[in-house]
Amino acid sequence: MAKAKNFKQTKSGMYVSMASTAFGAITVAKKAKKARRENDTLRLVDAAVSAVSIVTGLALLYRELKRLGDDDVLLG
Repeated sequence: MAKAKNFKQTKSGMYVSMASTAFGAITVAKKAKKARRENDTLRLVDAAVSAVSIVTGLALLYRELKRLGDDDVLLG
């Protein structure tokens, strides 16, 4: 159970986090499409800010994944 506690700091945990963050991109794309269809500038700005947030989150997770290297908690 102690190993599961640190799951988010493992390579597997990072991949799961990246996948769930990337999954949010689908919602953002739907928001942007609806905003364009309705000519709603405020919702379009909201979708753009959300997209930037997703890209930043993925970049941070990727950087953390590179830092993990070979010292994976669940593998050793």
